[in-house]
Parts: sequence; C-alpha cells; structure tokens
Amino acid sequence: MEIIDTHAHLDHPQLLGNIDAVLDQARQAKVARIVCVGCTLESSRRAVALAERHASVFAAVGIHPNDANDAHQDDWQPLRQLMEHPRVVAVGETGLDRHWDDTPWEVQLESFRWHWQASHQSGLPMIIHLRDGETEMLEYLEQAAGRYGTLSGVLHSFTGSLATAQRAIQLGLHIGLAGMLTFKNAANLREVARQLPLDRLVVETDAPYLTPEPHRGERPNHPAHVLHTLECLAKLHGVSTDQMAAHTTANAERLFPKLSTANRPQHQETSPRIG
Repeated sequence: MEIIDTHAHLDHPQLLGNIDAVLDQARQAKVARIVCVGCTLESSRRAVALAERHASVFAAVGIHPNDANDAHQDDWQPLRQLMEHPRVVAVGETGLDRHWDDTPWEVQLESFRWHWQASHQSGLPMIIHLRDGETEMLEYLEQAAGRYGTLSGVLHSFTGSLATAQRAIQLGLHIGLAGMLTFKNAANLREVARQLPLDRLVVETDAPYLTPEPHRGERPNHPAHVLHTLECLAKLHGVSTDQMAAHTTANAERLFPKLSTANRPQHQETSPRIG
C-alpha cells in the first residue's frame, strides 16, 4: 500500500523543526509522497528547498488568498520562476476565502486570476482554497473553464456541498478530503464524499492543521495521520483501505503528473539550492 498526502505545510515551524521524524513517521504509515504547499513566496521557497532535500517531498508554490494582501509586487516573478523547478508539481495554494477578512475581495480575485494564468502557462494544476464562498467560486470556475477549457486542479480540504463538488468535477477538478471527514459532527461531509466518484478523490492532511479522529485536538497534525482519513473514505465507499489507497494514489498521480517515480531523485541530504 502506498499513500500520497496531497497537501501539507511541512515548512510550518511546528513540523519543520522536526522534519526528519515527521517524514519517518510518514514512511512507517505507508505515506510515500507528500506535496508541501506554499502560501507565500518565502514559504514556497521553503517548500522547494524541502523537496530538494527529501525524495518523498514535492512542492507547490503560490500565495494563499489570506496572504495576498501582504504580497509585494516583486514577489510574482520569482514565484513564476519557481514553477519551472522540476520538483514543483502544482500552482497554489490560491483560491477564495469569505470567512476571514484578511484580504479585500478584489485583491483575492486579482491574485486568483494571476495563479490561473500561471497555471495555464506552466501546465501545472491548481491547488484551490475555498471557504465560505461556494457561489463565487463556481462563478469563477465557470469563467476559467470558458477561457482555458477543461480545468486541472483540486478543491483542497473540501467541506462544501454536493452540488459544488459535482460541478467542479464536471469542469475537470479533483476533490481533496482532509481530517474533517472523520470529525463526529461531519456527517454531511461524509455523505457528500460517499456520493463522489472514486476517480476524482484524493486525500490530504493540511498538516499541521485539521488533525483527524482519533487524534483530534492534538497538534501538530502530520502526514502519517492521512491514513485515518483514507480509512474513513474507504468505509464510506465500501472498499478496503488498500483499495482506496490504490484509487487515491492513482488519482494523485493523474492530477499531478510530475508526481511520478521517474521524477524522484535518489535520497538527498544536501543543502537546498533555493531558500
């Protein structure tokens, strides 16, 4: 069995300071590959540095909607250059957030548009954040599909409605499920996940956040815990954990084509070239 954690923030101080142990725990839990996701230019650089140093780690680079207001004009070109790195598999984390008031809506939209253009130009899929803005997100996805054609990316850490998930899938996206799927109060999300097609589901931790049951409340969350989300998803679809691992791994490799074994270097412990 091999599992891919499609979304973790390994550069977070709660994980970075103990990264060797974190990755060792992941290997023991059969988590063979991890996508380390950037939220700012600096965290994107750290994600790439981790991917250079550890064979199991790949990077995604972008600016989170809640960080977009703090981005500088001269951040965008270096970020675009990072997308050319062989260990970078996706653009993001980007998206839209109505829950927090950290970034004005127009700034979020401008940043989101930039990431879509960069995704199209680079050929990399998107990692999309969505919180409390399903109507606006669907409107924007429809616009993006009209401009770019079939979309490539994932609505990560999804907690939305079945209708939103189904329309996103029709437009070409995958759905990422994190620890919330296991929460006792998440029956609605489990019902949504149960009705989604197996060939569009991937699993993630969003570490160090969203620790799943039976470890809910513990911090930091870490990639080994993605196994609990995988087990929950398997039960919902009436398949074994091994079968669900096979499905979600194949889906992740299709979603992120650069997540292939051919793209994995020999294990390295050298200093990162970018940081």
